[in-house]
Amino acid sequence: MSGVKCTDRKRKTALLLAVSVLVCALTTGCGRLSYDMAYDADYSVSSFNVIARQDSRLAEAFAGDICVTTGDVAGDGDLDMSRTKAAALFSLSDNNVLFAYNPHQKLSPASLTKIMTALVALENGSLDQTLTATSAVNITEAGAQLLGLKVGDTMTLDQALRILLLYSANDVAMLIAEGVGGTVDHFVELMNAEAKRIGATNTNFVNPHGLTAENHYTTAYDLYLIFNQAIQNETFREIIQMTSYQTTYYDKSGNPKSVDKTTTNLFLRGDYQPPSNVTVIGGKTGTTKAAGHCLILLTRNVNGALYISIILGGEASDTLYQDMTLLLGKQGSFMKKN
Repeated sequence: MSGVKCTDRKRKTALLLAVSVLVCALTTGCGRLSYDMAYDADYSVSSFNVIARQDSRLAEAFAGDICVTTGDVAGDGDLDMSRTKAAALFSLSDNNVLFAYNPHQKLSPASLTKIMTALVALENGSLDQTLTATSAVNITEAGAQLLGLKVGDTMTLDQALRILLLYSANDVAMLIAEGVGGTVDHFVELMNAEAKRIGATNTNFVNPHGLTAENHYTTAYDLYLIFNQAIQNETFREIIQMTSYQTTYYDKSGNPKSVDKTTTNLFLRGDYQPPSNVTVIGGKTGTTKAAGHCLILLTRNVNGALYISIILGGEASDTLYQDMTLLLGKQGSFMKKN
C-alpha cells in the first residue's frame, strides 16, 4: 500500500509540474512586442500564424496590444489602392485593422527608414550629446535630400533628429548613425535588432537613411509596428508634428551655420486637406525612384481616437496624397458606423 501511495504522490507532482509549465508557456510574453518567431504568413510555424490560428483567448493574450492581419482587409465599401504598392489603416483605440492592401509585401521604404533611425537614436543616445560630422556624411547619390553637412560640422542629437524627421536630410541620418552607434554599421545592427524586438521580422535595413540599396526592405505592417513603437516616445511625437524648424549649428572652426527648413509633409504644410472629420497629427514622408512615393501618418478623429495610415509605392506625389485622403476617409466611415 505504501508503494501505491508513493506512486500516486509522484503522479500528482508530475501533473502539477506539467500544468505549471503549460501556464508559464501560455502567459510568458503577454502584451509584449518581442517574439522568438517571425510572424510571416509564409512560415509554417511562426508567431504570426500562432496569432492568426489559435483561439481568441490565446491570440488576445499573445498580441493583445497590437493590430494583427493575415492579409488584405477590404473593410466596408470599395477602396481602390491600385496606384500604390501597399496601403493600410490601423485603429489604435481598439487594435483593429480597418484596411490592408499587400500589408506583408516586402518593399523599399525610402525615408520611412528614418523612423527607425530616430527610434534607435532616442533609445541609445542623449538629446544633448554633440555629434561631429565625418566623411560618412558625403552622400553623392543624385537627387538625395541633403542639409549640406561638411566634415567637422557639429550639432546636438536633438537638432539632428528634428532635421532628420522634418526635412529628411540623408547626410544627417549618417551623422546620427555614426555619432550614436560609434560606426554606421553598428548603428544599422541596432536598427535590425530593434526591428526584431518589436516583431518587425519582414524588415531588413542596410543603411540609416533609406536611399536605394540591395536587401533594404520592410512592409506596410512592419512600418506600423515600428511607427507605433516610435510614437510612444514624447520627443518623437513632438517632432513629427512640427511644420518648420530653425536652428544654428557650427562648422569645424566654430562659425555658426543657420538652418530654416519646412516639413516635407504636405498635409502639415496645408497643400492637401484631410477629410473634415480627420486631423493629421504628424508623420513621415519618403521618396526614391525605387520606392516610389511613401507616407505614414498619425491621425485623430473628432472623438479623439488615434489611427496609423500607411502608403508605400505611390505613383506620384499628387496621387499619393489623393490616395491617402481616400484612406483617411475610411477612418471617418468607421467612426460613423460606430
